Amino acid sequence: MDKKLYELIDSYSDAFAAQLARWIQIPSVKDEPADGAPFGSEVRRMYDMALADCEAEGFVTRGFEGYALDATLPGESDEAIAVLGHLDVVPAGDGWAVPPFGAVRDGDKLIGRGTSDDKGPMLCALYAMKAIKEAGIPLKKSIRLILGCDEESGWEDMAYYAEHVGLPEVGFSPDASFPLINTEKAMLHMYIHAPLSADGLQVKQLWTGERMNVIPGESKALLCGGADIAAQVAAYAAQTGLPYTAEVTDDGVWVTAEGIPGHSAYPEGRRNAIGMMLLLLKELGVQGPLATLADVVGMEHSGASLGCAYSDDVSGALTCNMGILHLENGALTASLDMRVPITADLDKLEQNAKAALPGFTFSELEKKAPHHVPADSELVTALLAAYTDETGMPAEPQFTGGGTYAKVLKQGVAYGASFPDDEDLAHQANEYVLISKMMTATKIYANALVRLAGK
Repeated sequence: MDKKLYELIDSYSDAFAAQLARWIQIPSVKDEPADGAPFGSEVRRMYDMALADCEAEGFVTRGFEGYALDATLPGESDEAIAVLGHLDVVPAGDGWAVPPFGAVRDGDKLIGRGTSDDKGPMLCALYAMKAIKEAGIPLKKSIRLILGCDEESGWEDMAYYAEHVGLPEVGFSPDASFPLINTEKAMLHMYIHAPLSADGLQVKQLWTGERMNVIPGESKALLCGGADIAAQVAAYAAQTGLPYTAEVTDDGVWVTAEGIPGHSAYPEGRRNAIGMMLLLLKELGVQGPLATLADVVGMEHSGASLGCAYSDDVSGALTCNMGILHLENGALTASLDMRVPITADLDKLEQNAKAALPGFTFSELEKKAPHHVPADSELVTALLAAYTDETGMPAEPQFTGGGTYAKVLKQGVAYGASFPDDEDLAHQANEYVLISKMMTATKIYANALVRLAGK
């Protein structure tokens, strides 16, 4: 890579950290829409800051009604290499050691929701473009940074952008891990509903989870009963070795299940608190749909008891997560988030899930097709070469159950910004990045963009 690019990127470290801190301090979680703010006022505030920051760097910028924005570094051709990411974040959740939107700096570490998913990586791409611009490197193609505002929910931002602007054909999304992900599983999302049973143990309150793509780390329920229920909870905790607690109050017994939170696409090593709660409730005598969910979902993440277990050699095994379980007005609502191997039949999986859940109704069904870019494509080979250049490490493409904006491109892949040895804290408490590694990622992106767009 051009020596001047290295020197410029090294000089950006303090400015990068300060700018990322400003971005993290905006809690850009999707909320109720308002005029000019289709995803809520805080997301709009983040959108406005990002647009102003891109303008300040001298890029050609455009804003699109609070849905998305872009910043372009022009080349000789209007054909653009796209870099797509997002400004919205998932809710902070529980378990933080520091304020989740405080942007706390601890040496090389910057802690906060969105540092790794996806504000930090998008700033890496922005600073890579800044370095290319300031180094005066000639470009045959343009580079277009596209920042969306609804990635963690419904992707309405990309639908709006595609309709009103049109998307480039080739590019990458810095919203996953290095070396590179060229295969993304399909997705099958379902909300399920059923009336609670009047028989057996009665649950007065249970409201766990805000997003289906998050593995919940804690679930609380208020149960009818007293000391006898609390004793049974203690006995079940001892029997299973799982962290359950119970507190007797005037209103009943509050029971708590402590899980291990995470991203729904990566359940290995995590523990779903909703699944824990369902198994406990069945042990305590709950009947009806809650007992059914304990049997066919529980803490299982393979989908086997739903009749949905599946795997292939290209993209691995199906995963299933229940991220939401709400009880209200005598009925339950739950979510199922399946990340599906690329050769599976989504319609068949849907039929199997419905057959395994008699008495439930299904709503807001969403299916997203899988995505695959051949390993020998020009895009994949160029990006892998850039990664090896900057790290000295061999590189092979990988698959993921996560979903990134790479899917909206004809040829798009997920590319960083986390490294293979990084701690994975996306969608979890105490999310952080190391500024030094962000600078390395910036060098990788600059190298890659020069390969793809440079003369």
